[in-house]
Amino acid sequence: MSGLQCLGEDNIWFEKPRYDEAERRFYEGANGPSTHSHHQSSSDHRVGVQSSSASGDQELVSRMKSVELENQGLQKVVEDLRAALSKLENRVRVLERSPAVPCAKAVTVQSVKVEEDDDDMDLFGSDEEDEEAERLKEERIAAYAAKKSKKPALIAKSSILLDVKPWDDETDMSKLEECVRSVVADGLLWGQSKLVPVGYGIKKLQIGCVVEDDKVGTDLLEEEITKFEDYVQSVDVAAFNKI
Repeated sequence: MSGLQCLGEDNIWFEKPRYDEAERRFYEGANGPSTHSHHQSSSDHRVGVQSSSASGDQELVSRMKSVELENQGLQKVVEDLRAALSKLENRVRVLERSPAVPCAKAVTVQSVKVEEDDDDMDLFGSDEEDEEAERLKEERIAAYAAKKSKKPALIAKSSILLDVKPWDDETDMSKLEECVRSVVADGLLWGQSKLVPVGYGIKKLQIGCVVEDDKVGTDLLEEEITKFEDYVQSVDVAAFNKI
């Protein structure tokens, strides 16, 4: 078979478009994704970007609303401050228009009230309480002393029994007793008496008395009785008892 006949029978040149397509696909596979895949990826990217953009817009809108609410609150505060300032200005105007004397009077009255309050403050309360307690104590002591002074004082007294001896049996015992009872002193009170035999017909006078200890003592009695030396030989204390 000749060369022309072989070429005539071979159909490679007639199917060239099919081979070109196969070659194009081969190189596309070797060099990366096809143009269609690239377009698909680009489309997905655009969708993601659009979604992110939409989310950002929503966040921005939310922030704007929050800022508007804060702005409204600040406006309300500013209005309240303006109203308060206006009231304060009106009050200052009224005070400026008022006469000066009443204001001074009010200040003076207030100052006096403050001074009175200061005077009422018990800065030294403990000292005043101590002084008051001391004063009450002194008053009670004085009242007790006055009450006690009104009561009769307890007078110390003693009961004394005296033995008065005569010189002899011829002594007039009646006259002797009369002499003894003639002794008078403040705080002395004579009591009962009797004659007691001592021997040889001689009798002694035994006489009792009550004396106030602060005024009359046994020494005074002996001294005064022995002055009657014509009748009295001696005086002895037979008994002495506190009453």
